[in-house]
Amino acid sequence: MSTAPRTLLQHANAPLHPSALSKSAVIVIDAQEEYRSGRLPLAGIEDAIATIAELLAVARQHQAPVFHILQQGRPGGLFDPETSFARAIDATAAKDGDQIVVKSLPNAFAKTSLDDLIRATGRTELIIAGFMTHMCVSATTRAALDAGYRSTIVADATATRALPDPLQGGTIAAAELQRNALAALADRFAIVVRDVAALTKG
Repeated sequence: MSTAPRTLLQHANAPLHPSALSKSAVIVIDAQEEYRSGRLPLAGIEDAIATIAELLAVARQHQAPVFHILQQGRPGGLFDPETSFARAIDATAAKDGDQIVVKSLPNAFAKTSLDDLIRATGRTELIIAGFMTHMCVSATTRAALDAGYRSTIVADATATRALPDPLQGGTIAAAELQRNALAALADRFAIVVRDVAALTKG
């Protein structure tokens, strides 16, 4: 008789509840115009932007520290710092009290001060949102586990894009890639919740 698959977190009897806002720092990754009006438009980005804005409002209401991660590319390339495409999307931009961390690699902890800044807040858990799900959200969430953080990803506050299939040819649809990326992260690296409401239940 077949049994339903279980995540590694379930096998380990790890806690499966979302991170509490009272214990968490909120990380918004690469909410920048390159993904909205530039060369890397993402599927469902407008809905994701609205959810990130909702998450930020709730985080500030609960006085959770907020960190905005901004990708900085090279002149002439993606996220060119001399263009508007590297600019934060207005609806998700930093406000007074938020901190901005500039990165050059997919993992927001790599070659940045993010770990030190989070530890200075005393928070031990992360609530993660932003772009792209399969790339910088994934890399940062995986690194967060190595650094000792417990993470929660708000699925509706993330998005990605279609990619070429390197094995079968053709295209992997953005929705399929999004689902698979979140499933992989939910196996071991994060609790994945649908929306912001899941953070305030109970």
